[in-house]
Amino acid sequence: MKKLVKAALLAGAAWSVVPTLAIAQTAAADDVGVEEVVVTARRREESLKDVPVAVTAVTGERLAATGAVDITTLQQSTPNLTVQVARGSNSTLISFIRGVGQQDPLWGFEPGVGLYIDDVYVARPQAAVLDIFDVQRLEVLRGPQGTLYGRNTIGGAIKYVTAKIEGDPEIKLRANLGSYDQRDLIASAKGQVNDYVGLGLTWATFNRDGFGENLTTGAEHYDKDVQAARATVEVTPSETLFFRLSGDIVTDRSNPRHGHREVPGLTAGGVPIPTATVLDDIYDTRAGAGDKNKVEARGVSLLGEWKASDTLTFKSITAYRAGETEGVIDFDTEQASLLDIPARYNDHQFTQEFQALYSGERLQGVFGLYYLNATAAGAFDTVVGQANLSIATAGHVDTKSYSAFADVSYDVTDQLSISLGGRYTRDKKTAQVYRQNFTGLKSPLFGNPTAIPGLVRSNFTSSDTYERFTPRVSVRYEITPDVSTYVSFSQGFKSGGFDMRADAILTPSSVNGYDPEKVDSYEGGVKGYFFDRRLSLNTAVFYSKYKDQQVTLQTPVGASIASQVANVGKSHIYGAEIEGQATFTSSLFANFSLGYTKAEFDEYRALDLTATPPVVRDFADERVFQNTPKWNGAVSLTWRHDLGDHGSIAVIPSASYRSSFNMFEVPSILDQDSYWLLDASIVWTSADDRYQVGLHGKNLGDEEYRIGGYNFPQSAGVLFGNSVTAYYGPPRTVTLSLQAKF
Repeated sequence: MKKLVKAALLAGAAWSVVPTLAIAQTAAADDVGVEEVVVTARRREESLKDVPVAVTAVTGERLAATGAVDITTLQQSTPNLTVQVARGSNSTLISFIRGVGQQDPLWGFEPGVGLYIDDVYVARPQAAVLDIFDVQRLEVLRGPQGTLYGRNTIGGAIKYVTAKIEGDPEIKLRANLGSYDQRDLIASAKGQVNDYVGLGLTWATFNRDGFGENLTTGAEHYDKDVQAARATVEVTPSETLFFRLSGDIVTDRSNPRHGHREVPGLTAGGVPIPTATVLDDIYDTRAGAGDKNKVEARGVSLLGEWKASDTLTFKSITAYRAGETEGVIDFDTEQASLLDIPARYNDHQFTQEFQALYSGERLQGVFGLYYLNATAAGAFDTVVGQANLSIATAGHVDTKSYSAFADVSYDVTDQLSISLGGRYTRDKKTAQVYRQNFTGLKSPLFGNPTAIPGLVRSNFTSSDTYERFTPRVSVRYEITPDVSTYVSFSQGFKSGGFDMRADAILTPSSVNGYDPEKVDSYEGGVKGYFFDRRLSLNTAVFYSKYKDQQVTLQTPVGASIASQVANVGKSHIYGAEIEGQATFTSSLFANFSLGYTKAEFDEYRALDLTATPPVVRDFADERVFQNTPKWNGAVSLTWRHDLGDHGSIAVIPSASYRSSFNMFEVPSILDQDSYWLLDASIVWTSADDRYQVGLHGKNLGDEEYRIGGYNFPQSAGVLFGNSVTAYYGPPRTVTLSLQAKF
């Protein structure tokens, strides 16, 4: 009850301004206003203010004007969102929304925030840090999206939406030149070949030297070497039929990202290692594990639409995606193999979705069926040099998922509407897990045939089935034609599974796997336009009960690491969000956002491996939520000036803030203090919109901030070299962008 009172107070704070604004609207001095935003959060086009879901939408034009590099830019402007490059990688994605997400990108472990490319679910986080090109808009749906998006959207969903091909053929070239010898080129050709066929082709290469250097090998560190392409064919054989065939591929050959040592290295006897000191430059490393790295992801999808009548449309979305990763993570960041992880992953997925969309005078709805058949596999060695030991781990998990869903809205009156939705999901998983000790540096899995086989720690195959019905209900009321309010209840569900690192000797119960996790979420919000549409506001408050939360626990035990994915217990999360845009004149407007999240464990039951014998106990008072700052916010101004025949110029300064947060559930020296990021852009556009020149500065204050890390201190494992390492966000950069259309 006490938490509900706090949530109510937050609601009052967020909404107290709304009735006043709704009443106080007055005629504007000139004809300026906020543009209406259209989203597809409910699988149909709607005005953002009419959607009873907390949604942030950023257009492709806005992303280009601010010099956005990839989808991690969303973190700076979206309330209560963390989206970052995963530790030890260049293009693997981690995402958290309102405290719910996934940091562990190992195969078989499901994300808590779903990623969609044109309504195709991307099951694996590798190569999911999508670069910004060929994008119409990005949407972030906060809170459980179990009705319409279903699979593993317990925290929310991120949608990457590409534009439909329209108009005459057009060629667009864009080049980015900047700090650290940045050299990007994006080329696209799109247009209607005739009345029935449209073609689109986009190719991009992103290149940059490293922010630092590997002092052992001389290689660039934190560099970028990415190539990407997307091809689309759209066919409209009649007014009622539409088909879209798309294919994409991304290849990342950037050097491995090993991290920065945060504390001096120690031998097993606690003696300082002379070479394992803390480097002055946070982007430098001494990693000796190698510079080989390659990540590739590719996919193809076919969309078919049949408009059966003015009110009924049928859709089919068929897609296949696959990917491979080969690389290495040097946990200790030293030349010696104190704690090195050579690894490789591969995955593939087939999905099929059928939808029926109905849009009547008072009744609107989406009905659908969904199927996924996916396999994720991999192998890695845990090389502990001080023990001359390698722990080989390998396996795969096969998933078959079936679901049926419906979401229906009914307009009771012109002002009042009710939405009901539900989704039934059935996941069947079969996992094979292998783990074995070898004497030697690397096992036969990674090219060392002379390694001496030792104790087999795991070698099992297990299967399980997970089923859940997740409902959603919302009530929306239109206060005025420009202002609406809503309340909703929804459930989220993330599938259970098996720990691919499971050690059946140290944790015998791991062969049984872990259970699904669930979220019950209550949300209310006010959305609309005020002061003759000079101001747009989207506000929300939320309260969630998180159950059977899945947490990856890795506890050093002697020369080994005991891995557990445990359903640790219960927690509660509440908070508030506000975002919007204010137009002051026809040439000056502001964007702003503010998010608050309070997340606390009510129960955190895990095996205490430090006790003799190990026992299960409640750690709730000692644990915190990871990647969940209490406050985050952003503000930006945009000033545009018309130069007549010489085009126009836009100046866009911005600032974003994140309060302190924890990297893991256990507080450590890796935890990040609060920080600000300051950006600015100046963009000139020709009068005919054919040419554009932009100058973009990012992190102009050159803030040093951590985005991830590994924590294996001496107190936890004396053989791991006191390996506490961190990964940092980009330093100050300046980029010149040149664009031309033909």
